[in-house]
Amino acid sequence: MKAVQLVEPGKPLELREVPMPVVGAGDVLVQVKAAGICHSDAHYRSGLSRVEPLPMTLGHEVAGVVAEVGTAVSRLKPGDSVCIHYMTTCGDCEYCNQATEQFCTSGQMIGKYRDGGYADYIVVPARSAFVLPDEIPFAHGAVMMCSSSTSLHALMKTRMKPGETVAVFGAGGLGMAAIQLAYALGAATVYAVDIKEDKLALAETFGAVPINAAGQNPVDAIADLTNGRGVNVALELIGLPATMLQAVQSLSILGRAGIVGLSAQTFSITPYTELLNKEAEIIGVSDHLAEEMPLLIDLVRRGKLDLRHVVTELVALEADSINHVLDRLDQFGKGVRAVIQPDSSK
Repeated sequence: MKAVQLVEPGKPLELREVPMPVVGAGDVLVQVKAAGICHSDAHYRSGLSRVEPLPMTLGHEVAGVVAEVGTAVSRLKPGDSVCIHYMTTCGDCEYCNQATEQFCTSGQMIGKYRDGGYADYIVVPARSAFVLPDEIPFAHGAVMMCSSSTSLHALMKTRMKPGETVAVFGAGGLGMAAIQLAYALGAATVYAVDIKEDKLALAETFGAVPINAAGQNPVDAIADLTNGRGVNVALELIGLPATMLQAVQSLSILGRAGIVGLSAQTFSITPYTELLNKEAEIIGVSDHLAEEMPLLIDLVRRGKLDLRHVVTELVALEADSINHVLDRLDQFGKGVRAVIQPDSSK
């Protein structure tokens, strides 16, 4: 079968002929119908983030059709449309047993530590595959397995409750999902903080109150808009020390800040006024959970999360096209959210 692989960091991906993957007793073989090209894949290609072993088939946002099931699989059958949770786990360690399987002692992320979806077929444990309703196109099923699922997990980790207020720092793909999901879960008001007018305009179409941080301090703006109370939940989706601090500073009494954006830098707070005196919380958010997938899929099926604006381009399973998309992601090109779709039947 065909697969587009990272052979050497810093070099273009290559289209290669590879053997069909072996289906274990608890596995499913999925014919790939859509594979999202994530910004993380650009980091993998450049060598900024480690991938092993090489060569590796990239692609952790995957949807397709079950082609074969292992002898121990009864929940799925050939012909089922599925989307794939990108963490493959053992299902039996202490972390899996307490619903924190992103820390599974033998867990592997597809497209990084085991072959992913830039291919004709992929094998994953059956527990990682979730039935994709007919109402959801494969392309949407693929991309919601990364940014959308992470945004939902962030809202779950910060224990957002109906009637609460939410500030979303960063109105990109994660942010647009977070805004819609917060409202779907009952948020009273969502504030979108960014420095790009076009992103804020899109956020406003989903009901968010836009705050342009280019010309004002967003913490002050949030205080003004909430009569000095601050927000119950703040999500930092950018990965900058400045916005991490702003997320904490924007909290109300008993507020919770979910830090999602990745950064190697530190940020400092004033413990008494910004944390202790509010009994506020700073919560780390890592990946997402398989048990959250059914809720996410149902919200997309019911139109509570609109992904039509997310996918901007469809490309073929070929190295040149995929490398071109990754080149644009390296340059932070506008509107780049491409999906590999070998078969446009859905």
